[in-house]
Amino acid sequence: MRSMSSVLNAMKPGWCSVLLPACVALLPFTPVSAAPPGEMPFGVYDPNGDFEADPEVAIEHLFLPWEDVFLPSLVDADLYAIERDRAVLATIEPWTWSRSERNSPDILRRNLLSGEYDQYMRGICAVLGTMDSSVTVRWAQEMDDYTSQFIWAGWKPDDYIAGYRRVVDICKAEAPNAKFMWSPLGYENLPEFYPGDDYVDLVGLSVFGLQAWEIQKFGKELSFVDILTPRYERAVQFGKPIVVAELGYVGNQAYVDKWESEVRQIYPQFPSLVGVVYFNQHEVYPWPDGFGLPDWRIGKRVTE
Repeated sequence: MRSMSSVLNAMKPGWCSVLLPACVALLPFTPVSAAPPGEMPFGVYDPNGDFEADPEVAIEHLFLPWEDVFLPSLVDADLYAIERDRAVLATIEPWTWSRSERNSPDILRRNLLSGEYDQYMRGICAVLGTMDSSVTVRWAQEMDDYTSQFIWAGWKPDDYIAGYRRVVDICKAEAPNAKFMWSPLGYENLPEFYPGDDYVDLVGLSVFGLQAWEIQKFGKELSFVDILTPRYERAVQFGKPIVVAELGYVGNQAYVDKWESEVRQIYPQFPSLVGVVYFNQHEVYPWPDGFGLPDWRIGKRVTE
């Protein structure tokens, strides 16, 4: 078996920004038991390795921009997950992480629906299909948020659904054991983008708490339950298991402690909720109303 360092030496420059779990072994850190208390299955997107040695983590989250992925390194991500007895959640984003080289929404939509971009999904899923880890694929998340950075958000629902079905059909052929997560942010318009029961095994939602923004916007702090409740109620109609696929919270110590105590509890009003996955990284797209880039990392999220 190749060592992690031998693989990384062969990677493209800057590869640690693309397939982060494969790079953790090379980063200096002190492993900690960082998962919140509770019984809800817990996962993490963990580029800095804060959760590397945490036995509470059951899901390893990968973010894969499909134009940038160095496919052989997915093998090492698989080994990383297997050694820790974790399933893999692979979020595949249909763009490049190089902002200056990104397509426009129209070009992405046209080339996706015409089949010109089939190669990206086929290549990634061909490798996912060889993995020994349990794999769930999450493609083009938060399509219902028209204000986001994503070039696939704001499409006509029929176009998004056609694109989603196309890539899932491709991936099913290459990775027949994979599961598929359809993952809106959770807004009122989310039902318009539902691709159908045959294309969805789980529904993902995003839940982020930013204390300062909530106080300005709503005049009070919001809890995990406050934010999740309307999103869960919109998603539960599809009869699928629900996962908080992206979770983060930033505020003063009391605010963070409160969220920490809430996010892994079992709530009777959320019987379909089967897991939460923390986003242990700095925000990459500015929040509205001048609130900048919140830092969701566990060592940085307390603001005072």
